[in-house]
Amino acid sequence: MTSAAEQRAAAQGRAGQGGAPAAATAGARRPEPPATAARPGAPTPLGARFRPGPDGTEGTNFALWAGGAEAVQLCLFDDAGRETRVRLTELTHEIWHGFVPGVRPGRRYGYRVHGRWDPWTGARWNPAKLLLDPYARAVDGDYAAFGLPPEVYGHVRDWPEQHVADTVRDDRDSAPFVPKGVVVHDDDDWADDRRPRTPWADSVIYELHVRGFTKLHPGIPEELRGTYAGLAHPAAVEHLVRLGVTAVELLPVHQFAHEDHLLRRGLGNYWGYNSIGYFAPHAAYAASGTTGEQVGEFKRMVRALHAAGIEVILDVVYNHTAEAGELGPTLSLKGIDNRGYYRLQDDARRYADYTGCGNTLHVVQPQVLRLITDSLRYWVTEMGVDGFRFDLAAALARSMHDVDMLSPFLAVIAQDPVLRRVKLIAEPWDIGSGGYQVGAFPPLWTEWNDRYRGAVRDFWRGALPDVRDLGYRLSGSSDLYAWGGRRPYASVNFVTAHDGFTLRDLVSYERKHNEANGEQGRDGSDDNRSWNCGAEGETDEERIRALRRRQLRNLLSTLLLSTGVPMLVAGDELGRTQRGNNNAYCQDNEISWLDWSLLAEPGWRALFELTSRLIALRHRHPVLRRRAFFSGRPHSADGLRDLAWFTARGEEMTEGDWYAPAAALGMYLSGRDIPGRDERGAPILDDSFLAVLHAGDRPAPFVLPGPPWADRYEVVVDTSREEQAAAPGVVHRAGAAVSLGGRAVLLLRVL
Repeated sequence: MTSAAEQRAAAQGRAGQGGAPAAATAGARRPEPPATAARPGAPTPLGARFRPGPDGTEGTNFALWAGGAEAVQLCLFDDAGRETRVRLTELTHEIWHGFVPGVRPGRRYGYRVHGRWDPWTGARWNPAKLLLDPYARAVDGDYAAFGLPPEVYGHVRDWPEQHVADTVRDDRDSAPFVPKGVVVHDDDDWADDRRPRTPWADSVIYELHVRGFTKLHPGIPEELRGTYAGLAHPAAVEHLVRLGVTAVELLPVHQFAHEDHLLRRGLGNYWGYNSIGYFAPHAAYAASGTTGEQVGEFKRMVRALHAAGIEVILDVVYNHTAEAGELGPTLSLKGIDNRGYYRLQDDARRYADYTGCGNTLHVVQPQVLRLITDSLRYWVTEMGVDGFRFDLAAALARSMHDVDMLSPFLAVIAQDPVLRRVKLIAEPWDIGSGGYQVGAFPPLWTEWNDRYRGAVRDFWRGALPDVRDLGYRLSGSSDLYAWGGRRPYASVNFVTAHDGFTLRDLVSYERKHNEANGEQGRDGSDDNRSWNCGAEGETDEERIRALRRRQLRNLLSTLLLSTGVPMLVAGDELGRTQRGNNNAYCQDNEISWLDWSLLAEPGWRALFELTSRLIALRHRHPVLRRRAFFSGRPHSADGLRDLAWFTARGEEMTEGDWYAPAAALGMYLSGRDIPGRDERGAPILDDSFLAVLHAGDRPAPFVLPGPPWADRYEVVVDTSREEQAAAPGVVHRAGAAVSLGGRAVLLLRVL
């Protein structure tokens, strides 16, 4: 065995003084262009900011934090790709800055940062690599062209001894192979925009992919499909309005890159959870151009959605970047200050990885915290968005190593006058030790509630041993969130998300079918909690097809009648399928794109109509979207409690009933004396409802609770029916035994 120091000495000896072998340097580097100096400029704001100079000269101020760097060169590119290098000689509080006259919006640029090459201590400076400005507001480069040739790696990828491969510096110029930042000037003050500002309790979230939602939409002009402009088109907005959702949650729209292993298989990162530019709208989703035009196009999309009363929430990935681990490319932060931006192990050559993506941003570092919060404020104040869903949020909440709910990141968000006012959603886990934190985030936050997902899936596939957990999930998950002033809307309830089966696939497949991903089935979860209703995949047997549609109605009804904030996935309301692929992150094709022709099929059209009707019902009735947890105590003069549970015998459940297997469960929601006041300051009064969930496979009687709970009940929803038009309006007397269809939800209004 040789020591790390001996390996380092051996590698440096073979590579030569520059740290790179002859194969990596001979004939590879172009002559350096002449360098000029910039005016001093200002250290703030970070990034490229177009403005008049002190003497009225038009130009752009550039500022880059690069704490450990020895020198920084700004690289400007003209339309022909010719490079001009400008030395930034001013250094203020670790920020290199300069003002360059004559640089106008649309100019492309990057940085070369000089410093030591010593991977054993975490130092990976390499001026041969052109680096993207972390604060670039636009990135010029298209979706397909951003590949990862050997030149974009800071180390020599083909070094024969793999155990030291990442320690041998590659001096080939990466500039021809990487996208460039773009100088953007947009002084839009949003004076004509009206943000919807929907209260959390009234929210219905719709998770969608900008490209996938619009790519096949027949009502959107072909040249706009797959773009921000396509999502802003009236045909796209009309569907959202008819459905009744209050917010779209966009899968990542920060500029992202593709992983090498996908590119080698002819695939790409479709979902976008591989960010490289936290201020730049992903260029490939722009119909109008990529030299700054994408910024205005994104803003116009936000305005169109706001005008329709729909909020815009971004799924953001601040936990890691596209630079992966020690064997990953050098695109931005790794070359600016590797040790300053990333969490490193005790062996500083290696990266701490709490994300499964090779690296983890070191959010405890002030410059990293500033990068994230500056980015968040930018998207709120200058791009008009209304909130964020934080991917692997537990990784952001780690202080040194452990998840800490008093961490700098959470503390800064809580006191920020801009960010504390927008919607904040945590994916409350990461893959590190102690990373599962469902229910633990502080009161400002809401959370994806995967406990809800598991309980509802298990109930409808007949796998719950009892109904204790289901009762908590249907009524707002008070066991998780009733602390510290948190409310039921802290729980974002979902049955499906982008990651996993679609709703249709959940009732059509018992195992994943990810062959198209090319990973021999190693990718994607094996814990799907799905049931295929008797046949794996698509079938022509109408009995199974009808059962699947019924199960979809059951799952959607359960979701939209539960207390908390419901989240739908785009296309679930009309039977979208990914053909059993439960990890379609690399499928930019018909597997992932929404198939709008489904709306022409009667069964799927009926599913859309039911979903829209349930959302409208939720909007009309505050008892279905409570702002406070149920107490279980009487609130009205007649002694009725705000929440009661009933067995199929029409009797209130006892403690023993909660521990026993049950195919049917009745949930009574009282609309009397709902906590809070309406807009006029009057007490909130609403109808009362009885929701009956029956997971048994055969019809069964359910006795409707008698007085004082009700005298009569009117059927509002009956999922045993394909078409709902015939079911609503039927009235039953209290105490009667109604026949529940096998596997069905019955919603009744108290008369």
